[in-house]
Amino acid sequence: MTATLKQATGPQFTRILAYGAARGEIAVPNEDLIGPIDSSDEWIRQRTGIITRTRAVEETDAIDLAADAAAEAIEKSGVAASDVDLVIVATISNPKQTPSVSAIVADRVGANPAAAYDVNAACAGYAYAIAQADALIRAGAAHYALVIGTEKLSDVVDPADRSISFLLGDGAGAALIGPSETPGIAPAVWGSDGSKADAVGMNHTLTEYRDGGGDIPWPTLRQEGPTVFRWAVWEMAKVAREALEVAGIEASDLAAFIPHQANMRIIDEFAKQLKLPETTVIARDIETTGNTSAASIPLASHRLMSEHPELSGGLALQIGFGAGLVFAAQVVVLP
Repeated sequence: MTATLKQATGPQFTRILAYGAARGEIAVPNEDLIGPIDSSDEWIRQRTGIITRTRAVEETDAIDLAADAAAEAIEKSGVAASDVDLVIVATISNPKQTPSVSAIVADRVGANPAAAYDVNAACAGYAYAIAQADALIRAGAAHYALVIGTEKLSDVVDPADRSISFLLGDGAGAALIGPSETPGIAPAVWGSDGSKADAVGMNHTLTEYRDGGGDIPWPTLRQEGPTVFRWAVWEMAKVAREALEVAGIEASDLAAFIPHQANMRIIDEFAKQLKLPETTVIARDIETTGNTSAASIPLASHRLMSEHPELSGGLALQIGFGAGLVFAAQVVVLP
């Protein structure tokens, strides 16, 4: 007689219960960055909408930022840390190749021995992790999940690089996800286009740096600005519309729009492409936080809910996109 395996099942629906955030300790205005890139405050503001960005002090790393954001999300959710049995961290700035940020954070916040792993999907990482947490809880593989986007991008930036250095900030945002009696996270529309992987990413590998005899600089982020801008505006608008379609809603149903905080011009063009009504609140955290890659959507979500608590229970479209031309979008119910 053949034994029959048991199959886990979970709740039908999930939702985000609370957000947490941690930003770098230092506010860095444009004036502090313009010398090495031979630019001006006006040039940066016109092209990016950034006035200042937050950056962490030397002693603070992406793990510290993640743990602080996670602790706030747990506290606000009312869920005991010991009940969190899944931690997913999205990051491209783990100070070490291994161990994972997630395992360390799980221990720091009291969720040990939760399942823990990191996701490397750059600026789409948080949206990827939300999709995974939703699926794993509904499958019965977890009960409560902590999803964190965390970055210390100041460690991987060349101050003299004119393509991306002035955009980047440091911070972490977290979301606590749990069961729901009604749908709270719509299906994700996600994918990638690795054929354009050279458009944005690291300029060297660690082994090239190690073996370069001093001729290869420390690997830092670079981008082909015009290529990324065109892709983000035109292709990602299509993904955003598809995410609305699979969620079964219209743009007019949105209480908020929370895109990756890549560039204010991209955000504004998105709003036009989607024909968002004036009633939809648009996240513009980039103005004072900068582009924080995987941390940008949860940081923007946290600020949006802090400034607009009346949005609680409303629908928000979030979309991440970045290095490797990886993207993910979904509609969520705001906590």
